[in-house]
Amino acid sequence: MDLDSYYEITRTAEFIHSRNFTRVALQFPDESLKDSTRVVRALRDQLRSLKKCGIEQNGGNKDVRLFVMADTTYGSCCVDEVGALHVDANCVVHYGHTCFSPTTTLPALFVIGKASISVSNCVENLSNCALTNGKSILVLYRLEYAYSVRHIREALPEALRLSEPESKLEVHFADIMGSVMNPSDVQNSFTGLLGTVGDCTDHRTFGVASGNTYRMGGLCWTLPDGHRMEDYLLFWIGSDNSAFANVVMTFNGCDTVRYDAAENCLVTDASQPKRVLKRRYYLVEKAKDANIVGILVGTLGVAGYLHMIRQMKELIAGAGKKAYTLVVGRPNPAKLANFPECDVFIYVSCAQTALLDSKEYLAPVITPFEAMLAFNSSISPCLRGSQWTGAYVMEFQDLINSCPVEVNKSEEARFSFLSGGYVEDFDQQEEENGRGDEGALALVSAAQKVLQLHDNSKSLIKGTARSGPEYLAARSYQGLDLHYDSSLPEPYLLGRSGRASGYKDEKSRQVE
Repeated sequence: MDLDSYYEITRTAEFIHSRNFTRVALQFPDESLKDSTRVVRALRDQLRSLKKCGIEQNGGNKDVRLFVMADTTYGSCCVDEVGALHVDANCVVHYGHTCFSPTTTLPALFVIGKASISVSNCVENLSNCALTNGKSILVLYRLEYAYSVRHIREALPEALRLSEPESKLEVHFADIMGSVMNPSDVQNSFTGLLGTVGDCTDHRTFGVASGNTYRMGGLCWTLPDGHRMEDYLLFWIGSDNSAFANVVMTFNGCDTVRYDAAENCLVTDASQPKRVLKRRYYLVEKAKDANIVGILVGTLGVAGYLHMIRQMKELIAGAGKKAYTLVVGRPNPAKLANFPECDVFIYVSCAQTALLDSKEYLAPVITPFEAMLAFNSSISPCLRGSQWTGAYVMEFQDLINSCPVEVNKSEEARFSFLSGGYVEDFDQQEEENGRGDEGALALVSAAQKVLQLHDNSKSLIKGTARSGPEYLAARSYQGLDLHYDSSLPEPYLLGRSGRASGYKDEKSRQVE
């Protein structure tokens, strides 16, 4: 496929020119960075042609500067607004796969690209699946295959008629959302109310919108009245990636099959979502026993992330636990190992990067929804009493008002499945400070308590410390040990002086 068609050079240039953008950030994923210089050259040529044709509006005569962005701080599926603001960009053109997470400040144009697929083979597998399963089918797909859905939709009725002329099976196709995202539209509707309904060309809703209208990962679809998602077989077109995991976790009550376009085969193994749910439930139970919780900031641009972080802090404080907010970029085991005092981490990010396989980490990494299950005492739509119903929410925007935070005032012991006994979840330090210590007095009281821990630090281990200072007091190494009880000056070593290119104790070269 030629460069103009794959990267949509003409449409991108018209978008920039029609809106009079003068500073445009081009965000490339790592695998497409090799084409960035060719794309920039083609865009500049196309913009010059539009300028010469005289299709200008207000301010259309200004030169356009293009900036290439790569190696994003967080997931490449999200729009990197922070990086774009560093160059004072007016908009972002996002290339490659995207999660369609709403932006907060800059408008964005999504150029998804096109992945190769055998339409005839896909139609054959889809028709065979429809005839053998007996259930209505909902076709979902990775966004790179959106261009081929029209051809699949047109060829499917003929394939069904040839296989079974009297078949009345229903096959529904999800539509792709519009490729332009305006933060003003998001801000006008992102008021915390879940369920703003609109057509499939806007970006005003996240997850389940209202009634039988659904939106997820750039796709939207509407089911007939009286139908539920559980009544459909989900037919996914694409590889087993984060977008597919988002679908099977959110709709884990549906039967799901996957058509691998790269291998031209149908994968019908439905055991993977169940194994993932068991693993996530184990992490929820493990998080209940945590005393110190780290909140990992996984995005700085997705709308509502600050609200979600504040809600997580309220949730953790209400459960009588200590919270620390950490900004470390893309998490990995080495980074999080620098915070051994944290018993569990909550990863606030977009839906397609939220599920981290934390088997190699020292502490489990859970999603905001799993934190709600572990720490929230309220009865939410996802809970029946105090039991998890199996429903799963990936988009943290859907949690802001659907699962309210209630402070757990109860000091009643609960049974821990991991320790095999009853434990009490309440913060003694907060209880002591609440008896009258305020402001500076509370700080002094906390400092005195930490200093006293040096005498009996051997009794503290990971999992029993209730704050970072308590855990630090229990560590065998706490930094440089300064002996304040000695009147003699501390010994010190003199290092080299000068510059690394030539220290003073080295023989200088004399150039004649």
